[in-house]
Amino acid sequence: MKSLIKFAALALVGTAVLAAPAFAALKEGTQAPDFTAPAYLAGKPFTFKLSDALKQGPVVVYFFPAAHTSGCNIEAHLFSQAIDQFKALHATVIGVTAGHTGELADFSKETEHCSGKFPVAADEGAKIAKEYDALLVMRPGWSDRTSYVIAPSGTITHVYSDLSPEKHVQETLDAVKAIENTK
Repeated sequence: MKSLIKFAALALVGTAVLAAPAFAALKEGTQAPDFTAPAYLAGKPFTFKLSDALKQGPVVVYFFPAAHTSGCNIEAHLFSQAIDQFKALHATVIGVTAGHTGELADFSKETEHCSGKFPVAADEGAKIAKEYDALLVMRPGWSDRTSYVIAPSGTITHVYSDLSPEKHVQETLDAVKAIENTK
């Protein structure tokens, strides 16, 4: 009986650890790691460079697990709907994923997802996600759902990590507005 209770307790702890979202280790006030990645905008390939984007204004780097999955579809659609608000604040939005990277060209142009309004970048081997501590605990090698707002200086001003896609847009938009209000 004791071994059954121990097994149940271990199983419960293991389930809780795997189900819990990863908490981003990069904190507000730290320098964002620079990166360059293959990306797509409206189905067209290009190379995204964080350092170049920061010259234009704040950058929202949102990590998502994989293209063409339910939560990621919702999140991309929500960012697509709000993209004009980000652009009005001179902010760049880039989605980054290590999952289903071969599908990003289509994902970037489909109406129900990005609608060709903002780019998505391929993170082969989850190298960028590792630098940003945005790895999905329950699916090694895939990105977690973590969003960073980076000021033009390269400093991280906001971090939001939650597997639910619903609040990432409002969290990051409010953080970009806060940067604008400090000018």
